[in-house]
Amino acid sequence: MIDARQMWESVERYHQLTYWAPEVRDTATDIGLRGFWMNYFATRAAPLGAVPPPVVASAFFYFAPRRVERAIPDAWTFARPADILEARYRALRRELGPLCEGPEVRTAVEVVRRAVAEANLMGRTLAAGWAGLPWPDSPHVALWHGCTVLRELRSGSHLIALAAAGLDGCEAVVSQVAVDEAPYEWIEHEAGWSADEADAARDRLRRRGWVDTRGWATDIGRRERQGIEELTDRLDLQHWLAVGEDGCSSLRRALAPLNEVLPRDDQIDWRQLYEPNDIGS
Repeated sequence: MIDARQMWESVERYHQLTYWAPEVRDTATDIGLRGFWMNYFATRAAPLGAVPPPVVASAFFYFAPRRVERAIPDAWTFARPADILEARYRALRRELGPLCEGPEVRTAVEVVRRAVAEANLMGRTLAAGWAGLPWPDSPHVALWHGCTVLRELRSGSHLIALAAAGLDGCEAVVSQVAVDEAPYEWIEHEAGWSADEADAARDRLRRRGWVDTRGWATDIGRRERQGIEELTDRLDLQHWLAVGEDGCSSLRRALAPLNEVLPRDDQIDWRQLYEPNDIGS
């Protein structure tokens, strides 16, 4: 049986090296991008072109708009989207070369190409942007490209599920913390919401019966969040079904030795990276 979340974890681990790899970060600085968040927002959004802040905030959904606005549109005055993308792939060719020598990489590329070809991109804006780019020639960079399309495809599917549940960006991350599926630090330090905005989001969720007076999820909140994850999985499953169980298994086997040498992922491995949640009284 194919597990959509399991497949996401495999491609996510390989994709996420772009956020920590020194070569990738240094190259972004060299072309003019300033700081982690400008690099993050500009590079992920670059396939869409020099879009304004509301487009980026909508596609990235759980970040506070002002965090986006500190990076976009200034990023486009420092480097064109096409130059940002070229620099990203140039850095990945150097960073990944020693890591990705072997037949398993070509096997993995074949599977992710099939999965991308079968993907339904409707409503998954970032995935569609990345899918519209040419596939790189180098197998290890082509693998990163395909994993990125598939990772952004699930991100877009999750956004659809959150919207269907009637959540805004702040409510999305606050409710994820409330069910203990994300670290409390994400609300302010990563997503950029203020304490007042987070409190207001909890109040709205409390009126809907999702959280209790301490901010932890109620039975209703847990069921609703579970429904969001289940819908995300359903929306993210069709291309993996098209690839088939053998294809999915071969991709996971091919990625496993590569993922073992990569740093821990802050989404998948967050319990190892953050202190246990203590929402408050």
